[in-house]
Amino acid sequence: MTIERLDERTTLAGMMISLLDHWGVGDREKITLLGLPAENRPHSLEDFLQGKALSGDEEVMNRVEHILGISQALSLANPLNERAAVMWLHRRNHRLNGRTPLATMIDDGLDGIIRVRIQLDCSYGWYLDEQRARTQDSVRHSEASQNSEV
Repeated sequence: MTIERLDERTTLAGMMISLLDHWGVGDREKITLLGLPAENRPHSLEDFLQGKALSGDEEVMNRVEHILGISQALSLANPLNERAAVMWLHRRNHRLNGRTPLATMIDDGLDGIIRVRIQLDCSYGWYLDEQRARTQDSVRHSEASQNSEV
């Protein structure tokens, strides 16, 4: 996810802080989840609600994209009960080695965020599988071409 426009990153910043507040994420964990530099202090998160833009850093934007995907999947899974979605994030999950989805995202960084997204959104998991298969096919075709040239 690449967002060049400052106004879009400003809107995303406020949206992300509000979403993470709704999920019951602590300030230090918000900094970790969003991949913000460690020098960010918890009180600086208020700046994002007041119009400060997120950086356009690729790592931050990738995290934002996946967190928004998780939010959307939670909304689809629980369209009539917002609290159920938040409860799911805080409940231990056997598919995440007994950890909560939130702990997985915080402790494992982008890999953990993606793992949680796949748990919620099977179509995203299928998309990743398709991408892996295409990559493997490309490697096989490339190797076959090289072998036939020899």
